[in-house]
Amino acid sequence: MAEDTLPKLLARNYQRYGDKKIAMRKKTLGVWKRYTWKDYYENVKYFSLGLVSLGLQRGDKLCILGENNPQWFWAEVAAHSAGGVSIGIYTDVAPPELKYIVDHSDASFIVAEDQEQVDKIIQVKNELPRLKRVIYWDRSGLGGYDEPYLMSFQQVQELGRKYEAEHPDFFANSVNQGKGDDLAILSYTSGTSGLPKGVMLLHRNLITSMTIWAAVYPLHEDDEYVSYMSPAWITEQFFGITGGLMFALRANFLEEPETVQENIREIGPRILMYGSKLWESVISTIQARLADSTPFNRFFYGLALPVGYKYSSYCYEKKKPPLFWRVANRVADGLVFRPLRDKVGLLKTKHAITAGSTLSPDAFQYLRAVGVNLKQIFGITEVGNVSMHRDNDIRFESVGQICPQVEVKFTEAGELLVKSGGVAVGYYKSPEASQKAFRDGWFHSGDAGYMDKDGHFIYWDRVVDLLELAGGTKFSPQYIEGRLKFSPYVKDVMVLGGKDKAYVTAIVNIDFENVGKWAEKRRIAYTTFVDLSQRPPVVDLIRQDIERVNKTLPDTAKVRKFVLLHKEFDPDEAELTRTRKLRRGNIEKRYQDLINAMYKQDGSEFTVEAPVVYRDGRTGVIKTQLKINALDHGEVK
Repeated sequence: MAEDTLPKLLARNYQRYGDKKIAMRKKTLGVWKRYTWKDYYENVKYFSLGLVSLGLQRGDKLCILGENNPQWFWAEVAAHSAGGVSIGIYTDVAPPELKYIVDHSDASFIVAEDQEQVDKIIQVKNELPRLKRVIYWDRSGLGGYDEPYLMSFQQVQELGRKYEAEHPDFFANSVNQGKGDDLAILSYTSGTSGLPKGVMLLHRNLITSMTIWAAVYPLHEDDEYVSYMSPAWITEQFFGITGGLMFALRANFLEEPETVQENIREIGPRILMYGSKLWESVISTIQARLADSTPFNRFFYGLALPVGYKYSSYCYEKKKPPLFWRVANRVADGLVFRPLRDKVGLLKTKHAITAGSTLSPDAFQYLRAVGVNLKQIFGITEVGNVSMHRDNDIRFESVGQICPQVEVKFTEAGELLVKSGGVAVGYYKSPEASQKAFRDGWFHSGDAGYMDKDGHFIYWDRVVDLLELAGGTKFSPQYIEGRLKFSPYVKDVMVLGGKDKAYVTAIVNIDFENVGKWAEKRRIAYTTFVDLSQRPPVVDLIRQDIERVNKTLPDTAKVRKFVLLHKEFDPDEAELTRTRKLRRGNIEKRYQDLINAMYKQDGSEFTVEAPVVYRDGRTGVIKTQLKINALDHGEVK
């Protein structure tokens, strides 16, 4: 490919399509606003020139903090066009985390969405001496702000138009000056094992990763792409921004998170990618709607679902289904599954992709049974795509087969090592971590797994997260957690064990909305999250889900005790990352006394104290009794 940077790809698309083809659509107040490739190019050009006029130089860093919007994409490619480096930041980041990323990356510019994000920056601005400008694209509520470093997106573009009048060839020359080996983005890891690290990815890394993708799942210029995952996540960087430019996809930006299913029904994407959390949310939505539907609908669903499972099992085993099951599945699809997929916006989706943390086999199998052509991919921020499911070769327990142009091998401890053209060049300002992870052309991933006899990659967990019990048995807590989260009543769960522990336990967060609806239908009175979580019928409800999972586990790995926590795990309390992965070390430290109580023979209750801040500023402490619930699986010691 002659175009070896993202700005060069944009220039190619502008020359090829101009005003003839829509590049982006954004729904606002019920109306889709359209942007052609000419619009995309000109917005990038003038914003880039505006940044240059404000002092952005080659190699300078620009952070972007906002929801998925055209301006997010424009700002990133504009920075690249000037030889700069972009850094995406999640919108729910707290000010201290924001300060860390901006300071660590040496960013001199921030592009923020709105007043909420600008306010966070203002809180920490005095601690960021390198930060020159804060640029916002939604001016609502910012009219009275007089900070000298604040500017609107449109003001920067106006500066760019003036700069072009004085330097008419600057933008084209700057784009042409770029090279595939230029640093494109710093993608900060989720920080599950410490402070986030800035992964340095070159333009050629991004382009190579999408070339590998397209070798398995070809993309076409008429494809609709739904930009829903945060561009701060590497998956959106690969698929949404890089893939959109490489294959001239039409990017669609949804109106609100609450309208996602309605908007997706309008768009009708052929390929749809969600993180595992979103697919679990889709299942919860389906099951909750079925629970509220008529007995007539539930009756036919009960008849159709076993047919879907049976049909998908033949496909899983690479066997042609007998005529009876083909006909039965077609009837079940027409009467039940097709309307069901339509309700959640998946009717036109031919390739449904799950990425991020591993989706549980139960959830995977369920979606396949109701007719969703779900396939799993496995990727790493530092590498890009590693493995993908192929059509007609799906394994619920695997994350697919190794991608073309990718080499893998495993250490004796089961750690995955990867080599490909997508491998990053290291971690920003972290030479020791870079030397440890990037050695002899191989990336040492820290992930554990193995290849089965059919060439499928079976992912276990992070090597450091495999737990060993006192008897020497090793198990994967993530595997158990994934299966438990298939339940519509479980939002989050952390499975516990260790060399000093004789059995497995679990801390469970109930899904307050779904459990609340379940309780109301059964006339179970409750007042708060705490009250609902400790109700005996709710405990029994979750107990049934744990026993369901225990049936699939060896005796040594079965969950023996569990607690329904009085609150949800919270990213703001460092219990979850911004991508909602568990911060295991922080959770274990925070709830150490509770965990110890679960490993006492006579422990049946535990008193937890939680600080609370009232609206008038007063503070207090709430004491709550949590029940420690045992399951009957033999003697617990």
